Amino acid sequence: MRYSAAMAAVCCCAAAQTVPDPAALIKEVQAHQQAVEQIRENFTFHEAIRTEELNGDGSVHSVTSEDREVFFVNGRRVYRVLKRNGTELNAAEAKAEQARVKRVVESDMKAPPPATRTGTRLISQILAVTKLSNTRVITLHGRETLQFDFAGDPGAKAHGIEQNVAKKLTGTIWVDRADRQVARVEIHVADDYKLAGGLLGNIRKGSQLTVEQAPVGDGLWLQTATEEHVTARLLLKSERQNVHIKDFDFQRFDVGMLQNIGAPPQ
Repeated sequence: MRYSAAMAAVCCCAAAQTVPDPAALIKEVQAHQQAVEQIRENFTFHEAIRTEELNGDGSVHSVTSEDREVFFVNGRRVYRVLKRNGTELNAAEAKAEQARVKRVVESDMKAPPPATRTGTRLISQILAVTKLSNTRVITLHGRETLQFDFAGDPGAKAHGIEQNVAKKLTGTIWVDRADRQVARVEIHVADDYKLAGGLLGNIRKGSQLTVEQAPVGDGLWLQTATEEHVTARLLLKSERQNVHIKDFDFQRFDVGMLQNIGAPPQ
């Protein structure tokens, strides 16, 4: 009996040692996430967006979709529409879209780099001001992950609007155990959040956001999927929608591709 109790204590101690301290882990994961956000800007990829407009009872009112080619210029995200509602753009639409993208690219190349980078920075902002709890080991997409609940850390100093917002969020985060990368994060808006003190509207309680990241080759992790359920009032318009986004076909960005966009109209 004493032997069994001793063995149980040893096993319990060994298991505890295999789970990293959340405070130490979050610093390592945050550094990796910041690298992911910058590496993403070196790639071009395809993005498929499906938007469901909802009625007040939650039923689907209408559905639209858009396929895009996405790349980054001088730290800013640029996209070119390829299809709308499953149909490729016609010649006139493609020419107009080509001219629009050219104007955006030329403007972004002349502007100074933004103070904060585009991309998946929301995850970094959450990690900067959050506290992890309730550690458990979960298999996600065939890989072992450490799953935590998170909430804003009252003692964390927020820098900027994004971190102030992030500090009010709660949810669950999955960290790949081997690579120490964020594999998934589920974010919940627990209370109404006013934009500009309510002047621009508010994001309403019950809104949710899920982001998934995955290895895409050569040890790189990038954002591959986003699911949004948003209930909001923006200015005088109320919105209820589900947005499903898939990112795929990642390729190293080739500056020469800008030459294929075409010259803008004179």
